[in-house]
Amino acid sequence: MRYLSNSTGGGRLCRRKTSKQNVPGVLRRRVSLPATPARDNDQAACNKPAVCQIVGYKNSGKTSLVCALIPLLKQGGKRVAVIKHDGHEYDMDHPGTDTWKQRKAGAMAVAITSPARTSVIEERGSSLSELITGFSGYDYVLVEGFKQEAYPKIVLVRRPEDLELLQNTRNIAAIAVWEQMIPYIHSAVPQQQAQVFQINDTAGMANLLYQQRSNFQNSNI
Repeated sequence: MRYLSNSTGGGRLCRRKTSKQNVPGVLRRRVSLPATPARDNDQAACNKPAVCQIVGYKNSGKTSLVCALIPLLKQGGKRVAVIKHDGHEYDMDHPGTDTWKQRKAGAMAVAITSPARTSVIEERGSSLSELITGFSGYDYVLVEGFKQEAYPKIVLVRRPEDLELLQNTRNIAAIAVWEQMIPYIHSAVPQQQAQVFQINDTAGMANLLYQQRSNFQNSNI
């Protein structure tokens, strides 16, 4: 099942220039010039969010960190979306509601919208890249989970058994460490180039996402 929800807000607009061709004896008309590779890149960058995965084992603080980063990233008018992975079946629609009744009647997809909110529920799974594409109008997409995906990650280390994540996880941008684990980090991964933050240094992690935003965009696979 896929559940997407977003509030309305201003999106960014990328414009492509057009040109008039004047030919003697021929009616003038507006012709769109072929896009150059550079302009194609500009168009892609305009719609490309910065993606950061927040990964860790159960009860390592992933949701708390995501919720702490959201208001910090929203400063300056940035728009933030969140994607969460759930390894089990779930139902975010409540029994008895109209959309619940419609799905139980056999609808494979149900959408409901209001002036300020739109929700879509589909009876199918979705890949992470597909979900990110659906959030292309946002500035940041925070992804909770999906350990095996290749997007840049902040890895949470709370207990000694969490250290193996640093050996088995791709594209680590930063490590968020609980205080009791700080002495073990550098000895566990001496060649690790990722920045290390204490778990409560959410301002530092948000600043990393601000300062290196282009890196998180360019790693959008």
